[in-house]
Amino acid sequence: MLYYLVTVLYILACFTMMLVVYLQQGKGGDIASAFGGGGSSQSAFGARSGATVLSRATTICAILFMVGALALGIIGRSGPASVIGGRSPLTQPSTPATTTPARPPAAPASAPATAAPAPAPATPAPAPSNR
Repeated sequence: MLYYLVTVLYILACFTMMLVVYLQQGKGGDIASAFGGGGSSQSAFGARSGATVLSRATTICAILFMVGALALGIIGRSGPASVIGGRSPLTQPSTPATTTPARPPAAPASAPATAAPAPAPATPAPAPSNR
C-alpha cells in the first residue's frame, strides 16, 4: 500500500517538474549572446536575477524527484538482500554425468565377415623450388 502511495506521489512530482520547467523563460537567448554577438548584457550567461517562484518550484520538484527515486528503490526491494541476492549462482558440475553407452546392434548374418581394406594414403608431391 505504501509503495503505491509513494509511486503516485512520485509521478505527480515528475509531471509538476516537467510543467514548471516548460513554463520558465529561457535565460541565454541564443548562442551568439554567449560570445558577445548581441544582447545588452556584458556577462556570458546573462544577468543574474533573483530566484523566481518557478525556479524555486523547480528546485523543490528536483529534490522530491531524487528523494522519491530513492524511496521507491528502498521500498520496492523485497527483503533485506540486494537486488541480485535472490538468484542462485550459476555453477558448472564438477564431474560430467556418466552414462553407459548403448550396445551397437548385432551384425546381421548375411553381412560379409571381412571388410575391404582401406586405401593407402597418397604421398605428397615435392614442392617446386624457385631458383
